[in-house]
Amino acid sequence: MWIDDIAANSINHSNPAPLHSQLSGILRANIADGSLPPGSQLPTENELQDKFGISRSVVRQALASLSADGLIQRGRGRGSVVAPHVEHHRHVQRMPGLSAQISSTAAPVSTEVLALGPGTDARAAAALGTADLLELRRRRSTEGETIAVIQTWLPLALAGSLRADDLTDASLHAILRTRFGVPVTAGRRQVRAIPASERLARELAVAVGSPLLLLEGTSLDDHGTPVEYFSTWHRGDRVVFDVDVVSDGQARLADAPPTAGAGVGSGSPPSTAAERVRQLAAELESLADEL
Repeated sequence: MWIDDIAANSINHSNPAPLHSQLSGILRANIADGSLPPGSQLPTENELQDKFGISRSVVRQALASLSADGLIQRGRGRGSVVAPHVEHHRHVQRMPGLSAQISSTAAPVSTEVLALGPGTDARAAAALGTADLLELRRRRSTEGETIAVIQTWLPLALAGSLRADDLTDASLHAILRTRFGVPVTAGRRQVRAIPASERLARELAVAVGSPLLLLEGTSLDDHGTPVEYFSTWHRGDRVVFDVDVVSDGQARLADAPPTAGAGVGSGSPPSTAAERVRQLAAELESLADEL
């Protein structure tokens, strides 16, 4: 049994951290690393008491903490078992946002606006080419559980008329397209892992220092103009990033810049699929003129 591999002195009475916090930390770590997969039976209260030399009240506090966080399920007569692990998947290289991707495969995603108004941010100003910015902060939840917080910056001249009511349980990209005539069609994304700050821990209902997945970047409209700069913090225990991969040769072709002079009559093959589409469009236009 996994608990046999844990030293009895892993819970240290001289440690300033509360004993119940030390025990819940051990159980959390084993749930996180797969030692206790979903459906696994936890040791009984008596077994935990005997193993670590702690009181029943300490054990019950630790189990109550795990239950409150949705990590275990407790029932009279059946003890405690590891709860089913809920994961929400999103493709980080695709343009549809979090709500559109998750709502298509799971329960609807609700959106709560936490802040909306003029603001300042040096990185957003550099990315968008203007210091006149609209700041938008939203919290995304599904099935009654918070999964992400999104901080977005938009040019004030573009979206200054946005109201919080417009964005409650709604997609920002859909509003930009339908109300402002600005389709979001491309962008650049970066992903990094960070610990939850006090503010993010409070907003995401996780412990301070919990692992988060940060997705940030700039979005462009169909003319290549930057229209959005954002940072999205996802709960690392609830959201999984999926990435489509291709062979190295295909990746080099997709990443190659358009060849100078490529096009109709250039004699050079198009270097990307997008360039080929533009070439075919030009050929069709030329054919239409001839007809």
